[in-house]
Amino acid sequence: MAAVNRGVVELETTGSDGISVRIAEDLARLVNDSATRRVVPVVGNGSLQNITDLKYLHGIDVAIVQADVLDYAKEQHLFPGVESSLTYITKLYNEEFHLLARPEIKSITDLAGQKVNVDLLGTGTAITATRLFEQLKLQVTATHDSPQVALDKLRNGEIAALAFVAGKPAPHFAGLSGDDGLHFVSVPFDPASTSVYAPTRLTAADYPGLVRPNQAVDTLAVGSVLLAADLRQTPVRYNNVANFVDVFFTGFQSLLSRGNHPKWSEVNIAAEVPGWHRYDPAAQWLQQNAQVAGVQDPDKLKAMFSRFIDERRQSIGAAPMTDAEKNALFQQFKTWRGDQGR
Repeated sequence: MAAVNRGVVELETTGSDGISVRIAEDLARLVNDSATRRVVPVVGNGSLQNITDLKYLHGIDVAIVQADVLDYAKEQHLFPGVESSLTYITKLYNEEFHLLARPEIKSITDLAGQKVNVDLLGTGTAITATRLFEQLKLQVTATHDSPQVALDKLRNGEIAALAFVAGKPAPHFAGLSGDDGLHFVSVPFDPASTSVYAPTRLTAADYPGLVRPNQAVDTLAVGSVLLAADLRQTPVRYNNVANFVDVFFTGFQSLLSRGNHPKWSEVNIAAEVPGWHRYDPAAQWLQQNAQVAGVQDPDKLKAMFSRFIDERRQSIGAAPMTDAEKNALFQQFKTWRGDQGR
């Protein structure tokens, strides 16, 4: 019995429809050693429930939560003392806001007064969609079916659109061809609205059946965060999570290799989450391994830099840069980065 429970860390995901389960599986493969360490993924019921489970459900040690839901919980005072009782291990990948609509919906403004499914109550999608529609001053009739049920209702014309937050390419949209007219709708980005969201695009490379080549769909992305429960009164579990963090951070570069989810390329384990405290063992590891934490695959860094330039210029209405211009700017960035390191 003791051997089975040795080193166990229970990691709650945001659900089975997105990519968090894959991320948890990647972490389990990295951390598990069949003797002293083991990650047990637990499929949760959404970001808000994950926060509840981290605070109150026995056994949950760490959980993946959307960054805007974390801020929402604090703003709404849903969990007294949440700022001091939960800490973050690292910021993870971005998840994209997908808005799939029927043929007659040409733009997001066409959804005024229409039924839009925003996933089950308490999910990250429900909170993100509600906040975005409020920012856009767009009145819709929200429905709360699961993504699978909503997709059937969308095809049958019972709803006008469905919203879904998930890392692209989301398995939920795999296999959709667009032959029935279903398509992604652009979502405008207001840089003054919040720092939680960032502009991004859905491309034909992400969804070849739904997005035409050279006709990318503008949308928003929201970050996800790996949170740790307050385990200071349970030393065994606290040490298990500390050991998990050490192996995760030490072996992080291996997660960028083929076979793991491509979203790992977006992760910077040293990135901070404003307004929240980092889990002490994670902060200590980063302090002691600053040079290691700063290392990143050059090709992946260049790809991320190029994507940032594209999305930033698109968000401000500027003309796209040529590859030659981006390469020259990237070289300047590398020189600046080296100067900062010295």
